Amino acid sequence: MNDLAIITISTNEARWLKPCLTSVFEHAGGASLDVIVADNQSTDGTRELVEGRFPQARVITCENRGFSHANNQAAMATDARYVLFLNPDTEILEGAFGELVRALDERPEVGLVGVKQVTVQGELLPTIRRFPNAIRMFFESIGSERFPFRASFLGERELDLARYEEEVSCDWTSGSFMLVRREALLAAGLMDERSFIYSEEPDLCLRIKQAGWDVRHLPAMTIVHHAGKAGLSARMLAQDAYSRVLYARKHFGHLHRSTYLGAIALGLLLRALATRDRERRSAFTGALSTLAGRRKPPFGQPQGVAVAPPDTASGGDAANKNAVTDAAA
Repeated sequence: MNDLAIITISTNEARWLKPCLTSVFEHAGGASLDVIVADNQSTDGTRELVEGRFPQARVITCENRGFSHANNQAAMATDARYVLFLNPDTEILEGAFGELVRALDERPEVGLVGVKQVTVQGELLPTIRRFPNAIRMFFESIGSERFPFRASFLGERELDLARYEEEVSCDWTSGSFMLVRREALLAAGLMDERSFIYSEEPDLCLRIKQAGWDVRHLPAMTIVHHAGKAGLSARMLAQDAYSRVLYARKHFGHLHRSTYLGAIALGLLLRALATRDRERRSAFTGALSTLAGRRKPPFGQPQGVAVAPPDTASGGDAANKNAVTDAAA
């Protein structure tokens, strides 16, 4: 049994895989790794690149049914003690997987961790998150991240950058780097495939916490994430709105769900009114139409997966973002 399975999705992401996988193997730190590339129907030579340059890794072929589906297929193909879901547009900068595995072995109560993430320019990315709710969404919609003071009820992202130097329990963390204990993943269930992309991280972390495990930010490793490289995408903005509808249906009661979605609608409307750029305004109004159910989500619903999740406030059944995003573009 390997210590750690490292799963990355490629949907025509060969250009990112070379630096990503190179850094992964350079930072093994004595951990036994099972590196898996989930090839989401790529046409850019992903398989040939991996098999030619990284023979110690393996490739599995997936039908392109979204972020969660590809990660789940790879997770079911390994028996490693820990599973890392890693975006292909990332590189390991500092730390070693051996040290990270030992840190988790010493913390048996921890089910999932994230690590420090920085931009190419070295700026810290806020990846410590609080669970979505109507109050946080309302304040985010009116620009709370630009307020001169901070409070936990004002938004999902932790903006006190000093916290990222500490080990911190949190609600959820960015899906670009999520390291999960195998027992916690089996207890909570795999990623929910009902949305093609987005909202799978808070959903998975919520179910892991409901199963009795802790979720933490652990600054034992630092990675660079080429986040936001594609700029504003109208389709991805609409898809995000759709995924939030699914999350709200699954985890919120009727009143909370309506208030939460109303807060999202307010934010999209304010952003549409605030911009003079026609394309940006069209993106915000398009996402608003998807949120309201007047327009289908760009990537629809994965085949064979129920559209409407349970309408409960306590959860429901469970079933490289950038990789999926770029392929769909």
